[in-house]
Amino acid sequence: MRPDGGDPEPDDYGLPRVDVVVPDDARELARDMLTYRREERRRRRRERVRRLTRPLTRFGVAIPIIAGALLVALVSGALMTAFGPKPTPRPTSAQLAPRPSASPGDVGGLLPDADVDLVAGEPTPTSLRDLRPGVIGIVPPAYECESVVAELAGRTQDNIMNFWLVADPRPAGDEKGTSLKELKACAGTANYGAPLVLEDREGVLAKAYAAAPGSAGAAGTGLTAVFVQPDGVVNDVVQAPEAGPELTEKVRALRSG
Repeated sequence: MRPDGGDPEPDDYGLPRVDVVVPDDARELARDMLTYRREERRRRRRERVRRLTRPLTRFGVAIPIIAGALLVALVSGALMTAFGPKPTPRPTSAQLAPRPSASPGDVGGLLPDADVDLVAGEPTPTSLRDLRPGVIGIVPPAYECESVVAELAGRTQDNIMNFWLVADPRPAGDEKGTSLKELKACAGTANYGAPLVLEDREGVLAKAYAAAPGSAGAAGTGLTAVFVQPDGVVNDVVQAPEAGPELTEKVRALRSG
């Protein structure tokens, strides 16, 4: 402290001289208080950021790099699923049965000698007799996709076979045949295995193996499953198949047919 009108008094304690000015009005300290509070807010924000990022920086840059790699892998997987190559039928080296025990279009005989379109990108004409081995699911008009579709997709996948879905184009009263869009949506319900979509404009498969829509025999039948052996012979035709051991055994039996 400087006494009024005098020189600074010597400090008996050897401390450096300090000039302290006490303002007459405390309001003169408002600017200093604002600066202090601003600095305190910045300090608290820095502390919060350090607490939040501490788990990520504990092991250096390893955790951020791993997290980024996982994110890239997830995005890449999603893009490959959406835009990757479409599934194609598994080829078979087996020859067609030379002398089946039944006529084409019947159980024990070959599939009808006709063509359908394989819908994978651009429609591809495909001979019915090339649809082997595997299961053909004939979808009736106004079909509400059932869990058996996913079941057949999974069982054929397990046995390295194909599963095709095709709509019955014949109308049932006011109900029109299932559209390709609806058929693809039904195929998409399979979490394991990839059903292949066919377009049979003439209804060759439906006429041969499925009951006519609206007939007494078609009431409540649902999906018609046609089981085809590697030699092209139709092993069995099942109306409204149900998921379970019996269905699994029917698919497995195609390998030895």
